[in-house]
Amino acid sequence: MKTDSPASTSSPVTESVSAPLWATLVATFLGAGRMKPGPGTWGSLATVAVWAVVSHFLPTGWLVPVNIALAALAVAFGIPAATRVARASGLKDPQFVVIDETAGQLITLIAAPLGAKSFLAGFILFRAFDIVKPPPVRQLERLPEGTGIVVDDVAAGLYGLAVMQLLLHFGLIGR
Repeated sequence: MKTDSPASTSSPVTESVSAPLWATLVATFLGAGRMKPGPGTWGSLATVAVWAVVSHFLPTGWLVPVNIALAALAVAFGIPAATRVARASGLKDPQFVVIDETAGQLITLIAAPLGAKSFLAGFILFRAFDIVKPPPVRQLERLPEGTGIVVDDVAAGLYGLAVMQLLLHFGLIGR
């Protein structure tokens, strides 16, 4: 669960003071994490919207590999960005860091059909698993710094992916 309590007794420093611009832009998914209320929900929604646009321009055979590559990039850049921004803010898991939601949301949408029904189902599934945090998702939050911030959402995304694929396999979500 994201927390706004400072990691120490000193007052938090804003991430713009110490965190590099690249880290702030990545960690907030280009500012989506600054939207209120519910920055994580906005981060997930922004990810679905960006994927809907990007996927529209890709040949069918490239959809899954590009989706996986984007999720991997979100994790690879998200961990160091989240670490730097969390350190600069003095918060263990700042709510405005949403690159973790980007990674998890992209994972949930791997191999999902491109359409409103599957985008909505993927959005709901990922947000539900991100909020409920079934084992081992909650335990992964305890990993240090950016790793804990990002990896728990990767696990929530994997749960979302599994359920999405089951729903598609059994025809419970139309293509």
